Amino acid sequence: MAELLDWIYVIAAVILMFGAAVFVHEFGHYWMARVRKMKVEAFAIGFGPKILGWTRGGIEYSWRWIPAGGFVKLPQMITSEALEGSAEGTENIPPAPPGSKILVALMGPLMNVVFAFFIATLIYILGLPEPINPPIVGYVAPDSAEAQMGVREGDRLLSVDGKRVKTWHDAQSNTVLARTNVVAVVIERDGKELSFNLPTVINETFGLKMLNLDPRDHPVVRSVEASGPADKAGLKVEDEFLSFAGVPIYNQDQLVELIRKRGGQASAVVIRRGEQRLELQVTPLVDPATKRGRIGVGITPGGRVIYEIVHPTPWAQVVKVWNQTVDTLSALVHSKQTGVGAKDLVGPVGILGMLAIQVNTDYRLALSFLVLLNINLAILNLLPIPVLDGGHILLATLEKIRRRPLSTRFVEYTTTAFAVLLISFMLYVTFFDFKRWSLFHSMFKQPTQIEQSEKPATPDTPPPSPAVP
Repeated sequence: MAELLDWIYVIAAVILMFGAAVFVHEFGHYWMARVRKMKVEAFAIGFGPKILGWTRGGIEYSWRWIPAGGFVKLPQMITSEALEGSAEGTENIPPAPPGSKILVALMGPLMNVVFAFFIATLIYILGLPEPINPPIVGYVAPDSAEAQMGVREGDRLLSVDGKRVKTWHDAQSNTVLARTNVVAVVIERDGKELSFNLPTVINETFGLKMLNLDPRDHPVVRSVEASGPADKAGLKVEDEFLSFAGVPIYNQDQLVELIRKRGGQASAVVIRRGEQRLELQVTPLVDPATKRGRIGVGITPGGRVIYEIVHPTPWAQVVKVWNQTVDTLSALVHSKQTGVGAKDLVGPVGILGMLAIQVNTDYRLALSFLVLLNINLAILNLLPIPVLDGGHILLATLEKIRRRPLSTRFVEYTTTAFAVLLISFMLYVTFFDFKRWSLFHSMFKQPTQIEQSEKPATPDTPPPSPAVP
């Protein structure tokens, strides 16, 4: 019963928070349209068929099934029938001046920025859990390039690609976004700083480049299937995987991939159990449905993510998110150098999944994610692409420069074409969201420990970035 209530809480919180971000954006358009005396036909959260709806004052209000955004239907601003449906009875409505169109389009993103600062102010008052697990290097293979360069177990990463890091999350994020396959890394050893230029490797699960370094924490057994291969081999809950079939284990996905490839093959497993280091033998069964190996264990990312409470200023939080968004867009533009592509982004499903993870961990982390979500909505909507707010601003600006309206057919065709592209793009990234669903699930189950030690507010302690490519 308690677990059911937890799920109800998480689902309700996710719907409320995501809906709030969409609502403030659309309310900005709605409010400015009313101020500028423009006709409003509909106000909707979501797309597609209606969950519920009502009409008041000639305006249809609705909540819809596809949680990928929302819209305010304004017949004086030509939009896309693919997203909002066709407009009816608008023949006698006078056209809106370009200045009104620009203000209406701009107010949505502006409201997201205002909302982000409001939430960031709450976080400043309440405090924000910040992960403090240091990025300590674990096992280093003696014959590896890193060992030959002088990297040692116990080294602590200080910066990657010229940017300061506090966690492995930071280190790998900086590596992914770097525009080179050889990354500058600064480590600390015995109070001294050492610099290395380390080669990267492509992670087969994500298709992104990462440092070939083993973190000190490893995947941990959370459940063992009775009479399964793992149970027969002697694996127990809380055992920590160190190596499998002679390969050092540095993350959960690598371990799963190794197990899948060794169906029917006896494999040596090195684990840490308390203070003991044990070697066991396990033979993965071949799943008849997938033809892949399995040993019958549930695993989660290694160690417990430990947080401390910080009080970052609202400005520091928003600047942090701004920099992350700009870095991600830059990585996409320079895809050939970084390896980051559209498939590495998260769509609506991924956003809801990440928000659920944050809600399940701590409500303050969920609020921090909401800051990121609102700033991202503002930035992306201002891109000068027809169907987005930035496209409306661009078209209205051209209309103002030309001193006459653009061709209605041209605007309709252009907007609809980009709407189809936008929908296709969302479906594309959502496909990869579902492929990553097991990762979201394992992160949802990851244990955490919130330390209540307080840390003063400084510009150098912005919130953790809950979402990266």
